[in-house]
Amino acid sequence: MSKSGPENGNDFESGIGVERVVELELKQELYLEMKQELYLEMKAGNESMLVQEQPAPSFKALRRLVVNPDDPLPAGPVGVDYGVLENGLCYYVRKNAKPKERAALALGVRIGSVLEEEEERGVAHIVEHLAFSATRKHTNHDIIRFLESIGAEFGACQNASTSPDETIYELMVPIDKPEILSQALNILAEFSTEIRISDEDLEKERGAVLEELRGGRNAMGRTQEAHWLLLMKGSQYANRQPIGLEKVIKNVTASRVKDFYHRWYRPENMAIVAVGDFHTTENVVELIKQHFGERKPHAVDNNFPTIPAFSVPSHEEPRFLCFAEKEAGGSAVMISCKVPAKQDTTIKDYRFMIAELMFHSALNQRFFKISRQKNPPFFYCISSSENLVRPVKAYIMTANCQERGTLQALEQMLTEVARVRRYGFSEREIALVRAPLMADIESAYLERDQMQSTNLREEYLQHFLRGEPVLGIEYEAQLQKTLIPDISAAEVAKIAEYYHAKCNCVIKTLEPRARSTERDLKAILAKVQALEGGDIAPWDEEHTPDSIVDKLPIPGEVVQSKEFPDIGATELILSNGMRVCYKFTEFLEDQVLISGYAYGGLSEVDKSDFLSCYLGSTIAGEIGVFGHKPSVLQDILAGKRAEVSTKIGAYMRNFSGDCSPTDLNAALQLVYQLFVAEVEPADEEVQLVMQMTLEGIKAQERDPFTAYSNRVRELNYGNSYYFQPITAKDLNKVDAKRACQYFNSCFKDPSGFTVAIVGNIDIEKALPLILQYLGGIPKPEIPVMIYTRDELSALPFTFPAQVVREEVRKNMVQAQCSVQLTFPVQLKGLDVMEEVHYTCFICKLLETKIMQVLRFKHGHVYSVSVSAFLGGSKPSRFGNVRGEVAVSFSCDPDVAWKSVDIALDEVKRLQEEGPTAEDVSTILELEQRTYEIGQQENGYWLDRLLRAYQSRAYSGDLIHSMQAQEQWRNAVRSKATAVTMKDALCRILPVPCKEHYTAVALIPRASRWQQLLTKLVITEQDLSAESKVALAAAGIVFIGAAFWKYTVRR
Repeated sequence: MSKSGPENGNDFESGIGVERVVELELKQELYLEMKQELYLEMKAGNESMLVQEQPAPSFKALRRLVVNPDDPLPAGPVGVDYGVLENGLCYYVRKNAKPKERAALALGVRIGSVLEEEEERGVAHIVEHLAFSATRKHTNHDIIRFLESIGAEFGACQNASTSPDETIYELMVPIDKPEILSQALNILAEFSTEIRISDEDLEKERGAVLEELRGGRNAMGRTQEAHWLLLMKGSQYANRQPIGLEKVIKNVTASRVKDFYHRWYRPENMAIVAVGDFHTTENVVELIKQHFGERKPHAVDNNFPTIPAFSVPSHEEPRFLCFAEKEAGGSAVMISCKVPAKQDTTIKDYRFMIAELMFHSALNQRFFKISRQKNPPFFYCISSSENLVRPVKAYIMTANCQERGTLQALEQMLTEVARVRRYGFSEREIALVRAPLMADIESAYLERDQMQSTNLREEYLQHFLRGEPVLGIEYEAQLQKTLIPDISAAEVAKIAEYYHAKCNCVIKTLEPRARSTERDLKAILAKVQALEGGDIAPWDEEHTPDSIVDKLPIPGEVVQSKEFPDIGATELILSNGMRVCYKFTEFLEDQVLISGYAYGGLSEVDKSDFLSCYLGSTIAGEIGVFGHKPSVLQDILAGKRAEVSTKIGAYMRNFSGDCSPTDLNAALQLVYQLFVAEVEPADEEVQLVMQMTLEGIKAQERDPFTAYSNRVRELNYGNSYYFQPITAKDLNKVDAKRACQYFNSCFKDPSGFTVAIVGNIDIEKALPLILQYLGGIPKPEIPVMIYTRDELSALPFTFPAQVVREEVRKNMVQAQCSVQLTFPVQLKGLDVMEEVHYTCFICKLLETKIMQVLRFKHGHVYSVSVSAFLGGSKPSRFGNVRGEVAVSFSCDPDVAWKSVDIALDEVKRLQEEGPTAEDVSTILELEQRTYEIGQQENGYWLDRLLRAYQSRAYSGDLIHSMQAQEQWRNAVRSKATAVTMKDALCRILPVPCKEHYTAVALIPRASRWQQLLTKLVITEQDLSAESKVALAAAGIVFIGAAFWKYTVRR
């Protein structure tokens, strides 16, 4: 929460101060109330004189605080056991019940890549990798095996991260067994001082680090690196990106890595955070003292350096960069203005932070409306601020625009900020951004006892690493309720001063081909600066209706009701045929989830009509599917936490919503509008949508990975039209009117839809809303798109009948390689749903085992993913289930096919020998832990209800269907042994696996010179001496001709 402001620009005192006499009166009033409460308790016979704990007041009942701008914020982290051990290590311990029987742990280290010497660039990140490889007590990746054995998954970027200023290690562990918490804390304690760094350990991990480096050398990585160098120019940060240098990763010695580790990893630079469903925090503090209390720093010549403070030089004149990236995903503009970062310590600082949030929100509302105008200067633009590194914060505007449109986008971005500086925001605009801020803090306050442990863990980490205040949600809710209403439009508009060319400004354009120049950018900047003094017009506000629905519908009726007490759910059949099932939960105080589906989707569309219908959701979404333009709907919903989205798939149409219980009315109104509002395309709107789609297609065509993934789909699905990519040429065939007609028909007839509602539902209030807005949807006289699941048309796709190994060769700026190994799957028999569960289990087994051989044994990859796709088959109650199991990874192009063969060998070995009992136990534990956490989430129960209705076992009895799902899962778990998992591998995957699969690898295309050289080398081996002389002469002639051609072009 570190915020800052320009000189003399952080004075936000107006509207805060309260007369001293009023303050004294309020304090006297509170004193009298407390005295009266104590008297009543004594009168009731409370001889112990202890004031009983009272229920916390509602958000509306919270009193506004009496504060002054220079009052300090509460010192120290609030609501957490905080302390410092004798060796200097800090600890934060908090009891929190969500999720149950889990603890979120972290070791935060104030050490990052900025502390590296030139020969150490990348070492901080290498230390992070080595931590999970071996420590004094744990060797050969025992830590990872332990984490997986207790159901705590290990994965890329999942357990640790390194930045310029800090390194963080995180664990999420079950604590239903007392010893697990102690073991997990011991692992983090080992990370603090006992990471083993040997030559052997380092060699094993180099490959994974190099692959992570290679993975970042894509278009986005190169773009970010160029921008970072410009932002941090002249500072240590500029050349200390965490990934480091390839030459260092390849050649750094274990002694050099160990020296960095011993020099900086010291207790006073660390904090341990533990947030979880503990019985008491005192026991956890004692465990921390036990595992961390005796940790001492390693002496390096008895020299314990302090962490230096690195500065980033300021610059009055703006910096410019026109960056050309031929693999770019589009054209973009970024404006960054740097300011010194500072800690929030006073009420004035906190007030500024809120005003800053309001500024970004108000400006982003304008940007969104501009992006939906005719011939917009950009398709998307957003303003934000963030701490880049410890000493620097930046205000950042980013816009995506059409090719050749960067200058127009830049001008509009600068103009809009200039407009705010001159005219400010209207009171209406500020009201529209004030409302959602109040709604957000109310939601956070209502769910204060239901916060996720991981969120609290992050809050405490930032307190230690960045000095961000931890005020406690109760105080913060009161403070925001006090400050937000008083922040004026003029106060918010002051933030625009930070977007100034003289404020350490950096302006960058990104284009597939360099079309703009630094001179162009300077000219645009000068033009807007000149306009700011005279010709900028005020903002033209858009009219906003008062409500979502113009005319309230006539409520429907409940024609049938059925209670399911075993799961706490109720099913209603409404008079229009819609089926609604609702379930009350207490998982989150401020959440209600809604989802509806109907059978029948794109598989029913004629091939000639497919493109238009496929783009129906995209076109309709940009026009507005709820009876209002998206920009207008945004204003209508200001202050309401309600959103609804749609999806049209192969076999189903869906809508999904998320809202606060108080805004269920708005969410259901959106669903009503979805069914009754007709989406009608206008030429201007269609032109905008098609232009945005075209730019997206062009960006994909430049991207080597898109060509690769497209080829994978084409190969594995037999060139089926449903899976083919849309090309720029295809857009000419799209009929926008037909697209909107199809979308309208998808959400027209309520009688085909089943709707599930899960969350904190007050049914006495919710039922009238359900009847009015769901029951009030008119049923067409003639049924529209009503299908039964068994009569749906199946998608046309076929997997190759033989082995296919194929390379997709593309020109690349830097060598990248991605690989997908795919096996066909066909689940058969009476127990086909058990087979689905077995498929999920073997995917996790394969992922774990292939990761062990490719990363931990051979060092070829950074991570491996194994997934199953079974969605190609229609959702019939009968027949087989078809799909695939795919193994995906990235690696060095030179070892791509060797890695494929290693993965195939491991699958073959598992089919022949089977997994170990330990392997099966690990997979079962991972699944069980995921299952337990899911049962504490609204999303899990929403999905559970929907899957029960869509299950093969459903024939009108919801409970029977849900029980069948549990039985299938439990049957597989109870039968899961090394033998049965081996059988499942042979039954579900082809046997032998090496005789039926596809493997596609994205490989860099060699340059023409490399191709010529390769041919020359190959040819030379079979030529006589005379032929070699002739070939050499011909080569000289060819090179000379090429050089002449190049010089002529120049």
